[in-house]
Formats: sequence, C-alpha cells, structure tokens
Amino acid sequence: MSVYWEQHLNQIREQLLMMSGLTERNLEQSIRALMERNDNMAELVEAQDAEVDQLEKSIDERVVTYISTHGPMARDCRFLITASKIASELERIADQATTIARRARDLNRGPELKSLANIPLMATEVQSMLRQSIKAFVERDTDLALEVIGRDKLVDAEYKEAALEVEHSIVADPTTTARELHMLTVAKALERAGDHATNIAEEVFYLYKGEDIRHQKGER
Repeated sequence: MSVYWEQHLNQIREQLLMMSGLTERNLEQSIRALMERNDNMAELVEAQDAEVDQLEKSIDERVVTYISTHGPMARDCRFLITASKIASELERIADQATTIARRARDLNRGPELKSLANIPLMATEVQSMLRQSIKAFVERDTDLALEVIGRDKLVDAEYKEAALEVEHSIVADPTTTARELHMLTVAKALERAGDHATNIAEEVFYLYKGEDIRHQKGER
C-alpha cells in the first residue's frame, strides 16, 4: 500500500476518534444541562451537533473515495465499512444528546422536579458504554466489546425503572405530568444511546473477529 493511501486510512481513523470525542462530550454536557438546570450548556450541545454531522459526512466521503479508487483488500474494506457504520451510530448518539438538551431547556422553564427518576444512573451507564466501545475499537479488544454488549440489558432495565418512577410521580401529582413526560423522553433518549453504543461494540467485534454477532443478543 502506498504512503498516500495509508495516510488516507489514518485520516479516517483519526476523524472517527475525533467524532467519538465530540459525541461523548455532547452526551456528558446534555446530562449536566439537565441536572444543573443550565440553559447555556443545553444550547451549546445543540450548536455542537453540527460538528458531529459534518464529521460523519467527511468520513463517508473518504470511505467512498478509497473504495472507488483503490480497490481495497478484504481487511481494509472491512475497516472502511465498519468506520462508516460506527460514524453513523455516533451521529445518532449525538442526536439523542441534542434531544436531552432540548428537554433540559423545557424543564428549566418550570420549577425543579422532586426526582430525576433513574436518569443519573442511566446516564452514567450509557456514557461508560460509549467510552468502552470506542476503547475496544482503539485497542482491538473484542472481549471489552462483548462486555459492552452484555450491559445493554442493564440499560433497558434501568429505562423501565425510570418509566415506572415517572408514572408514580404523575399519579402522586398530576400537575407535573408535562414535565415528567419530558423526563421520560430523556430516559428514552439514553436507552437509545445505549443501543447505539452496543451497535458500535458489535461492529468492533466484527472488524477484528470477522464474525457478525448482531441480532444474537438473546443467545449470549
């Protein structure tokens, strides 16, 4: 492989890591905006979403250019396809962060709720899953990827607990219904972000093992 094309692959890898860093930051800031009732931080998350979108486009363009002009070997082709898929999952996580930020601003217009449901616990778990899935990619650690995949059920259970707590809060005080439903939206956004982190881990496993383990969650 020529030095030029090797650099091209490295640029894709570097952009993917940059995108993961921005996505992780947006998710973390969206949760802080919610918990700290910080409108400025929520607005910052929304503004930064465009950077993630642009990186996804750039990665896809580089992938298409490489495949169409270089005729990559199977190993490189697998990396390129996986990079594009991971970029797509990161963009979707950033979208969920934007959703959380917008709900945070909506909630900030009213009095503080007595409970944040199960949100802080869910947020901690999902952020960890995202970090670990990217670490698995960087370190070629398929065992870590499998560990992330196994944690998806925990996030699903935490979402159900959050939904139940929201329901109880509405029953106890119907005047909080609109705000509690915003909390439910936040919980759902985190649950979906966890799904996307799981998808990244599955792509990492495929990249380094050559085995597609998607849709096998019930078998592990």
